[in-house]
Parts: sequence; C-alpha cells; structure tokens
Amino acid sequence: MEINWVIVSIVIICVLILIVFIIRKNQKDKKEYTHFLNNDFKKAKEEESDLNDDTY
Repeated sequence: MEINWVIVSIVIICVLILIVFIIRKNQKDKKEYTHFLNNDFKKAKEEESDLNDDTY
C-alpha cells in the first residue's frame, strides 16, 4: 500500500487555508465585539440617573 502524496498535500493545503480563514475571522469578530462593548458601556453610563436628584 503506497501513500498518495498528491491527496495528502491537497488535504494539508486545505486545512492550512481553513486555519488561516478561521484566525482572520476570529480577529475581525473580536475587533467588532470590542467596539460594541466599548460603545455599549459609554451609552449605559450616560443613561444613569442624576446623582444630584433631591427626590430621595
């Protein structure tokens, strides 16, 4: 039984391409999620009630 190096090399190349694609997608998603969290935090801080409110 002989190893078919053409098929093995094609599979390895496909796996490497998939890994690169996943890493790039993860970096993009991480950047978007960080941006979302930063903007969401700032908006929530602006919506807080007034601390100088005399109704208490």
